[in-house]
Amino acid sequence: MATTYLEAIREGIWEEMERDPNVFVIGEDIGIYGGAFKITAGMLDHFGEKRIVDTPISESAIVGAAIGAGMMGLRPVAEMQFADFITCGFDQIVNFAAKCRYRWGASVPIVVRAPSGGGIHGGPFHSQNPEAWFVHTPGLKVITPSTAYDAKGLVKSAIRDNDPVIFFEHKALYRRVKEELPQEDYTVPIGKARVFREGSDLSIITYGAMVYVAEEAATELEKEGISLEIVDLRTLLPIDEGTVLESVKKTSRVILLHEDTLTGGIGGEIAARIGEKAFEYLDAPVMRIAAPDTPVPYSPPLEEAFLPNPQKVLEKARQLLGY
Repeated sequence: MATTYLEAIREGIWEEMERDPNVFVIGEDIGIYGGAFKITAGMLDHFGEKRIVDTPISESAIVGAAIGAGMMGLRPVAEMQFADFITCGFDQIVNFAAKCRYRWGASVPIVVRAPSGGGIHGGPFHSQNPEAWFVHTPGLKVITPSTAYDAKGLVKSAIRDNDPVIFFEHKALYRRVKEELPQEDYTVPIGKARVFREGSDLSIITYGAMVYVAEEAATELEKEGISLEIVDLRTLLPIDEGTVLESVKKTSRVILLHEDTLTGGIGGEIAARIGEKAFEYLDAPVMRIAAPDTPVPYSPPLEEAFLPNPQKVLEKARQLLGY
């Protein structure tokens, strides 16, 4: 039976809680209510209130408690109800958790789950993609899975990791993406991208929900005899530079696609690395497709115009191929 992206994350957390009694979940409405998106449904009855910890509406308290518990040998999974609210715990994540390993060798094995992304008509406070803030913070790991297989394998790897991990889950993928998952225990390595679709004419470097936008465009271009390669980064920090450069050298044309806004987005960082390390392989300029530099609109037609879509990818791809 196919497993949804949402259920894959739930299974991964559940299995890690069964495997390791030091793993617990902390957040708002995660107990009796089962979480805003029902990731923790049933966990309170099974694991009890000492391991499914409901909190007040205070992300700062959630993150602070998780850091303290992690430093005392536990492995907290802290849920932000929406990624946007992670700002309330930002100081503790970037100025404390991320720096403990560097300052005095301390392990802070916490996972901060952050449901992110638009396409759900949630408006500017429930639709952001704030990954770039954390990619700029040494000491963190930043994960952005696009498939159910990767979501489960990466959340398990994140929980087992001895350093702080920000785990971005795109809300639009929760029930849209399904696949058959292995019955046996497995993990997916942090820091390793994968080629989602093989191609030879143009590379799209992307992650999260944009993998499927790229796939739609690739399917359309295939009808025109154009072969588009899609690299799914999976982890944004540390970034798998090798897989990116290998794809660029193969196709000589590249689009960097992300849902986050353009300025200061991770696309600019990857473009710089390609320019530094693969310039002689390029047959055309490196192109970026991203959201415009505005808050996420609430109005459905405006949100649709705001988000990258297959048509925008097709236009940019045809421009690049004709360069």
